[in-house]
Amino acid sequence: MTHRLQNSFVYVLLIILAALVLYPIFYTFTAAFMTPEEASAYPPRFWPSSLYVGSIVAVFKLVPIGKFIANSFVVSIIITAGQLMTSSMAAYAFANIRFKGKAAIFAVFMATMMIPWEVTIIPNYLTVKKWDWLDSVQGLTVPFLATAFGTFLLRQFFLQLPKELFEAARIDGCGHFRCFFRIVLPLGRSALATLTVYAFLSSWNMYLWPLLITNSEAMRTVQIGIAMLQFEELTVWNLVLAGVTIVLLPSLLLLVLGLKQLVRGLTAGAVKG
Repeated sequence: MTHRLQNSFVYVLLIILAALVLYPIFYTFTAAFMTPEEASAYPPRFWPSSLYVGSIVAVFKLVPIGKFIANSFVVSIIITAGQLMTSSMAAYAFANIRFKGKAAIFAVFMATMMIPWEVTIIPNYLTVKKWDWLDSVQGLTVPFLATAFGTFLLRQFFLQLPKELFEAARIDGCGHFRCFFRIVLPLGRSALATLTVYAFLSSWNMYLWPLLITNSEAMRTVQIGIAMLQFEELTVWNLVLAGVTIVLLPSLLLLVLGLKQLVRGLTAGAVKG
C-alpha cells in the first residue's frame, strides 16, 4: 500500500508539473484563434469562443512571414547538414583513428563547450564583417557548421560499435573511408537523427545572431519577423501569439516525429560496455 501511495504521489506531481510546463504552449495556440477582445480580456480566457483566423491572416499581411520562414528553413537545413558532416567525421577520427596527441586535442575540443556564445559573438561578427558576409546566407550559417556537442555525442555512440566489425573490415581491405561510409554511418542512424533534431531546432530558434548581422527583410529569419509584430505604440497580443504559433508548428512537428530518436540517441552512449 505504501508503494502504491508513493507511485500515485509521483504521478500526480508529474502531471501537475507537466501541466505547468505545457500551459504556456496551450495558451499560445488557443490565443491565436481568439478575437482581439478575447485576447485582451481579464482574467484571461482559457478557450476561444470560436476559431477566429483573422489574427493569422493579419500576420501574413503585416510582415512577410512566408519569406522569413523560408529563410529560416534554408539556414537551419544548411547548419544541420554542416554539423552532421563535420561532427560525424571528427567523431569517427576521435573514436577509431590513432594519432599523436588525440586525448589532448579532444580535451581542448570539449573545453570549447564551456565558452559562452556571448564571448565569441564579437570576434565572429568582426570576422564576418571583414569577409563582407553581413546580411548573407554564409554569414548566418558558417559560424555554426561545426559543434563540439555534436562531435561528443557521435563519438560516444561510435565507441559502442563492436570492434570486431572494424577488424573484419580491415581484413577485407577496407580503409577508413569505406569503414566510415559502409559501417559507421548506417549503424549510427539513431545518433545522427538525434543530432539532426537538436541542430535543426537550435538553428531554427536563433535570435541574437540573425538580429545582429541581418539588415534587410530579404534575409531576416522567422524569429526576427515575430519581433516585428510588436509595435512601439501598442502590442496586439493575439497577433504576436498567432505569429508565435506559426513559428512553433515546424519545430513542434519535428520534435514529435523525432522524439523517439532523440531520446534513443541521447541515451545510447550513456553506458559503455
